[in-house]
Amino acid sequence: QVQLVESGGGLVQAGGSLRLSCAASGRTYSRYAMGWFRQAPGKEREFVAAISASGAITYYTDSVRGRATISRDNAKNAVYLQMNKLKPEDTAIYYCASGDSSTTYYAPRDAYRYNYWGQGTQVTVSS
Repeated sequence: QVQLVESGGGLVQAGGSLRLSCAASGRTYSRYAMGWFRQAPGKEREFVAAISASGAITYYTDSVRGRATISRDNAKNAVYLQMNKLKPEDTAIYYCASGDSSTTYYAPRDAYRYNYWGQGTQVTVSS
């Protein structure tokens, strides 16, 4: 059974930091890109960051570039998102996702390139 489980969310003050983790099982995740997406209340889901299968390629949305770092540990089947200098507009449910078979050498931002998703972890940034 393929499963992605996020953790590390919580309530943090603006300017603070959080490290989100995603534990994967049921698949050889080292073969696929991994991504983080988020959905704020009343808004559509949006791309945050992605990392290629080997970790050599990363890609960030403009609003988090310079404040976020995506990384992965293929030995542990895990992916991480370090978020610094958090802003109230970062408040959202954060989802990790595993890419399809075409994503090995890429860090795609399109949600349709990901075929497995976690349940999400809530991040709330207070002003």
